[in-house]
Amino acid sequence: MANRDFSVGILISTYNWPRALEIIFQSILQQTQLPDEILIADDGSGYETDHLINRYRKIFKMPIKHAWHEDQGFRKGIVLNKAVKLSTSDYIIEIDGDIIPHPRFIEDHVRNAERGHFVQGARTMIGESTTRGILKSGDTRLSFFSRGIKSRFNALRFPALSFLIKTNPYSSDNIKACNLAFWREDFITINGYNNQFFGWGSEDCEFAARLINAGVLKKRLKLAAVCFHLHHNANSKSQYVVNDLRYSETKINKLVFCPDGYAEV
Repeated sequence: MANRDFSVGILISTYNWPRALEIIFQSILQQTQLPDEILIADDGSGYETDHLINRYRKIFKMPIKHAWHEDQGFRKGIVLNKAVKLSTSDYIIEIDGDIIPHPRFIEDHVRNAERGHFVQGARTMIGESTTRGILKSGDTRLSFFSRGIKSRFNALRFPALSFLIKTNPYSSDNIKACNLAFWREDFITINGYNNQFFGWGSEDCEFAARLINAGVLKKRLKLAAVCFHLHHNANSKSQYVVNDLRYSETKINKLVFCPDGYAEV
């Protein structure tokens, strides 16, 4: 187990998929290192999700903090800001509501936490048939050898060799918030996620670009902090071009602070 002298929260974004969220809760209960708080960024889910969260509040020993807003389409950045505003943790590990973390997921992230850096982890994709089986049975015992998974290399956990994987610490391209970790004070410094992003695409890359512009470098983490991505239908990409232009503006102009973000929710 990784030693630490800082508090850790796990941040989960979700939208109307309570069965997947319950599987995540069960996976957190199996972690070798538990978080100090669970933060739910709920982009407008219905009663079933709220009922599930209240049920698990009686099971977890740490607090579950639930940020919710009305369903007005994909507004993930806004509700992530709202959830972080509820947090008291020094370090935040962010996943999506379709991610199954390996039992040592939090332990690995804690071990790789470093001031002046944020961490981008990897994910293994689960095929449609295997996803159906997991949702039905609740069995999350997944590994490099599991059937029905893609990007299999990302399922390999060998943390002693993680240092061999090198990446450009100044690149914000292809950032995926399904497995991301950052210091809360860095999040606040750049004013969190940009609330102007609506619809799917580039909000996580733009967030990472402002961190890098502020001097917080990217650390790529592979062979550790393994997680598995449940299959689901793809989100609409109707806003991708607009969102990508906003991301490009942040990179070109070396923007650090967004005027409509964490402080404005």
